[in-house]
This record gives sequence, structure tokens and C-alpha cells, in this order.
Amino acid sequence: MATSVVSIKNVSKVIKGKKIIDNLSFEIYPGEVFGFLGPNGAGKTTTIRMIVGLISITEGEILIKGKNVARNFEEAISDIGAIVENPEMYKFLTGYQNLVHYARMVNGVSKERINEVIELVGLTDRIHEKVKTYSLGMRQRLGLAQALLHSPSILILDEPTNGLDPAGIREIRDYVRKLAREEGLAVIVSSHLLAEMELMCDRIGIIQKGKLIGVQTVNDFINGQQELVIRFQVNDIGRALQLLKDQFQNRTFGVNADFIEVSLEKDEIPLVNKALVTNNINVYGIYQNAKTLEDKFLEVTGGEQIV
Repeated sequence: MATSVVSIKNVSKVIKGKKIIDNLSFEIYPGEVFGFLGPNGAGKTTTIRMIVGLISITEGEILIKGKNVARNFEEAISDIGAIVENPEMYKFLTGYQNLVHYARMVNGVSKERINEVIELVGLTDRIHEKVKTYSLGMRQRLGLAQALLHSPSILILDEPTNGLDPAGIREIRDYVRKLAREEGLAVIVSSHLLAEMELMCDRIGIIQKGKLIGVQTVNDFINGQQELVIRFQVNDIGRALQLLKDQFQNRTFGVNADFIEVSLEKDEIPLVNKALVTNNINVYGIYQNAKTLEDKFLEVTGGEQIV
């Protein structure tokens, strides 16, 4: 197992006597996109602020590549690049001039590195045009370039697709995946677009009321249940429903649209199909009613809104 680049150990945050973050612990590894999800007010932004040192930690510790954020702030933060919502740029300057300006603030950023990140985020053709002519998606990409200038090990993106159209959202998602894969970056993404997080992330951590509900791969989180929701499309729904209720009394069968729907274990699917066919009921299709990240998130958090 790779060594974690972000290690959050028993972290709590108390503000005005109220525990906003309660004993949070998880690890993030190189080359993965980690999605940070939670309902409104769950503590996502507070956690991100503690990781980047904008607010203090009440209890516990946060380590960035083994360096303690509270005790060795400058060393720890040098490994982090971050964008919070829409990156602010000097619109009267070109994209290139903006990057040169930011590069002056950090030691050791060469012209070669500037050109490298420009190519990495796909802005080579437009980098010498003024930022005021850029689309929102291009500004987000320029923000990514800015956050990557100092070759960080961790990239933190808070709502990176805010205000983007579907093409822009896909563009940013593709670049984030590419950065994790090709640069070996650990990427932490906080977003309320659950369908997008499902496509972008390798693992997700869900936080609710300041506590971590769990950390899992996206696939395990959505499909981790033993039972599957299965739909059978048949020619005689009434007769089929009665037959199945009689033969499988430990299962609850219902009708959803034009399908018979039931929760089954994988090995039970052919048994149900056989019962239908041997009783002269035509089976036109068997479908797994796949859950989305949104379905599972709402199930786990009791339907609380995510923002």
C-alpha cells in the first residue's frame, strides 16, 4: 500500500462551544481522486480550511506528507495546491502574464514549469490572450495551472465545476482524472454534483454532522449491498406476481411501471426466472435497477440535502 500524502487523525473542531468536527480520521493516497461529500453544514468546508491551515485544529492532527500543518505550516502547505470555487485572475492580463505573476510568489518555478502546466491543462493555443476573453471553463483551467505551478503533491478543489455548462464540467473532470493518473497527484474534490462525483472519484468520504460515516470506493459504496433490486418484464403481470408471491414467500414482490420488482441475492435471479418460464409466463427482460451515488447518498444520510 502506498504511503498516504494526507493523514487526518482524530481531528475535532469546536467553535463557540459547539463541536463542528467530531473525531475525524481518514487517509488520502497519491494518484487518487477523493470525493468529500456531505449535507449542508456537515463540516466539509471546515475540514478543508483546517487542511490548508486557514483555521486552527481544536484536537488531533493533520499531516501533509508527514509534516504537521499546525507545527510546520510553511513546509506542509508547500505541498498543497488549491482552488476554492471560481479562481480570481487579473482579467486585463493574458493567461501567461497571470501565471508569471503567481510564479514570482514561489521559489523555484521556472519558465519550463510554466509552459509544462500550460500544456498539461490544454491552454497552449489561448495562453497569450487576455483572461477577459476566456470562458468560465478556460478560467477554471487557468486556475488549475496556477495551483499546479509549484508542483504540489495534493490538489484541493472546492466546487471546481461551479457555474460550468456540461461541456465545461466534462472538461474539468477529464483534467482532474488526467492529473491524478499522469502526475500522481492526490486530488480532494468537494462538490454537490453527485452524478459528477460518481464519474470523477476513486473513493468517497461522507461526513454528516461533523462525523465521518465512512470511506469507500465509489463502486463499493453504491453496489456494496448483498441484495440487488431486480426488475422482470413479463407478459402477464397479475398472474406472474401471484405465482412469485406463492413460491417465494420470504421475498416482497411489487409492481413498478411495467415491471415486477424485487430485492434478490444474485443466486436467486435464475430461480425466479425458472419459476416464471416453467409456468408459461414469457420473460422479455431481466434488469438490475442500478443505484446511483445520489440514491445511495440520500439513503445513507436520511435524505438530507447536499450543498
